Amino acid sequence: MRKLVWLLYTGLLLGANAGSAQAVDPALLTGDMAKLVIAEGRPVPEVGLVDLAEAPHGLAELQGRWVVLNFWATWCAPCREEMPSLDRLQAAMPDLTVLAVATGPNPVPALQRFLEEAAVDDLTIWRDPNSALARQMGVLGLPVTVIIGPDGAEVARLIGGAEWDSADAKAVLGALMK
Repeated sequence: MRKLVWLLYTGLLLGANAGSAQAVDPALLTGDMAKLVIAEGRPVPEVGLVDLAEAPHGLAELQGRWVVLNFWATWCAPCREEMPSLDRLQAAMPDLTVLAVATGPNPVPALQRFLEEAAVDDLTIWRDPNSALARQMGVLGLPVTVIIGPDGAEVARLIGGAEWDSADAKAVLGALMK
């Protein structure tokens, strides 16, 4: 079974666009990063999001930067578990933007309470209250993390939780950002 998974990931890597496929050595896809799938440079849709103060935002604001876009919700146990590692990733790699998008009905007081309890201080938190962005990006469950390149296109996607500040994750992100 493990060999089959390796072959599938290798096939996905070789079938991805040349820029992305060359950016990540398959040997780096270990630990939680073994779940990472290199994308074909699909453009990310522009959907209206809001921050915790209800100010409007969109992903176009982040064009020109590497973005780790995490879809999550306060009611999602794996999301809650990985959130502190995303916060630590942002602190460790300031050259990228870690954006946590609370998907669906997540009341602002519940978001603020969770962020305070989890000591999450460095993340940019936006909301997708109607799940419009999640739907357009094909997010069927949570958590899902999408790596977006400076051109605004999806470079990679990981379904499920991960330890985003691990050495494995930082090595993969560093390779992508080269």
